Amino acid sequence: MAHNQFDLLKTKRFLPFFLTQFLGAFNDNLFKNALVVLITYQVFSGDIEASNLWVNISQALFILPFFIFSAMAGQLADKHNKAFLMRQIKLFEIIIMILGAIGFYLQSIEMLVSVLFLMGTQSAFFGPVKYAILPQHLKPHELLGGNGLVEMGTFVAILIGLLAGVSLSKEIVSIGVIITAILGYMTSFNIPDAPSSAPTLKINWNVFNETYRAIQFARDNRTVFLSVIGISWFWFFGAIILTQMPNFAQIHLNGDKQVFTLLLIAFTLGVAIGSLLCEKLSGRRVEIGLVPLGAIGLSLFLFDLALSSYGVTANNGIGKLMGYQSYLQQAQSYRVLIDVVLIGIFGGFYIVPLYALIQQRSEDTVRSRIIAANNILNAGFMVVAAIISLLLLSAGLSITDLFIITAILNGLVAIYICATVPEFLMRFLIWVMLHSIYRVKHQNLRHIPTDGAALLVCNHVSFVDALILAGYANRPVRFVMDHHIFKTPVLGFIFRTAKAIPIAPEKEDPQMKKQAFETIAKALKDDELVMIFPEGKITYDGEINPFKTGVEAILKETPVPVIPLALRGLWGSYFSRHKGKAMSGFPRRFFSKIELVAGDEIPPQDANAAYLQKVVTTLRGDWK
Repeated sequence: MAHNQFDLLKTKRFLPFFLTQFLGAFNDNLFKNALVVLITYQVFSGDIEASNLWVNISQALFILPFFIFSAMAGQLADKHNKAFLMRQIKLFEIIIMILGAIGFYLQSIEMLVSVLFLMGTQSAFFGPVKYAILPQHLKPHELLGGNGLVEMGTFVAILIGLLAGVSLSKEIVSIGVIITAILGYMTSFNIPDAPSSAPTLKINWNVFNETYRAIQFARDNRTVFLSVIGISWFWFFGAIILTQMPNFAQIHLNGDKQVFTLLLIAFTLGVAIGSLLCEKLSGRRVEIGLVPLGAIGLSLFLFDLALSSYGVTANNGIGKLMGYQSYLQQAQSYRVLIDVVLIGIFGGFYIVPLYALIQQRSEDTVRSRIIAANNILNAGFMVVAAIISLLLLSAGLSITDLFIITAILNGLVAIYICATVPEFLMRFLIWVMLHSIYRVKHQNLRHIPTDGAALLVCNHVSFVDALILAGYANRPVRFVMDHHIFKTPVLGFIFRTAKAIPIAPEKEDPQMKKQAFETIAKALKDDELVMIFPEGKITYDGEINPFKTGVEAILKETPVPVIPLALRGLWGSYFSRHKGKAMSGFPRRFFSKIELVAGDEIPPQDANAAYLQKVVTTLRGDWK
């Protein structure tokens, strides 16, 4: 079992796949950028119109296959063994790169852009396999870290490929792309089998019909579909920034291509850091609360990046451009670089959980087709980004104006997603609380099952006990709580979104109590996790109140394993009743250390109220 994401690089179930996709991303960008250099500086040197025409044709031919072949690729990935498919796709890459090398030798632009179309085709078939294979080889708690490594590796490979493509001779590139393709093919043979998830699937050869069906599969789960839209928006956002970055460096920063390269390095470094930090910040679970955080950072720092250059006299190609050394001596240079790094970091926070969420919540039998739909929409959003950028810049807006508009639009998209799927905002609020007010240490949470029904029981110390448990459980939890707490302002929004189950005492509202027990039974029969506080109320003195027999009634109706938990250190916090009424005045303690401890699973026949209270009391110990 991997203890952190870097341990995955020591395993056969991840390392060969990681190397295969890394080499593929590097090869794509080595070839593409070498082709751009050949078009711009050799074949059409001095002919700007012809150069721009062929560069744009190249970009279009690389993206076009995603529209044509993604739906087919998704079907094949669901129907066949994904490891086998990867090897066939990498073999195809060798053939493509041999043709590319011939094209470089002949300096045939027509042949090279045709090869680029084949590369786009290969990438279109590789994409659904790349992301759909991860849930088959990784454990649930490894999924976010694995995706973080993949995103980090992809962006680093893109940067290295770009730098190599613009600096190496076409002869070296010709040899390099073939060698890299062969290495990728060799590493793919060590990828463990990933059996078919839909072996009886009948292939639909109608591209338009199957594309529509793939998008419908994604729409069947609203959270998954909004995640797909969120990812596609990220590529819209990224396409605008990265496409305009060369001209931004020249016009607004007075920098040459060295400055542009410096910005690319800063952005790639940021994405790598953000992608790798996701696992640490999420507690090794798919934490979608990072997505709103990422969206806020993207808008904030893109806005600041635009503002940072408003005081600089625009260079329209008349003045002398600075190299990176001269640029770094400028007053605003470090502000710009910090903004670009932070855009990358928050981009990692945004994109990694969304990919992991799609993988986690998609049905096995259609996962590849949903990822194919995502790739189609990604390509469409990037095309729209190019068109909008062209229209706005042609209308007289500057690149900084374009950045500001993009930052505002990004904020609006984030608000729309959170309003449509409140779970994103709910998880964000929980994440903020757990990383600002408290420092949570947890032990033995592996005892909480990753699938199947179970009843969680815990001592009740404060109004945020449920939030802490929700923040660190390895899957969604249905909480049973007093109906007064359920209606608490702000916290109530979180409880409702988490589908908490309000309950009232028999003497206060017998109908609500009956309905609560029926809902609990149904949730357990549906293999959900249900959390109850058997004390029935928040403690007034820090001690554990007697456990009520409601837990026994639940287990009698639906016998499921019981997982005891204990909270330590919450007594005396702002949300406890340490000084009478909770949440009065202003919080005085921040980053308080608390602990969440889980005990061994208890069979339902042994889980009576008295025994559970004894176990939870022992788990809590003397620290209230």
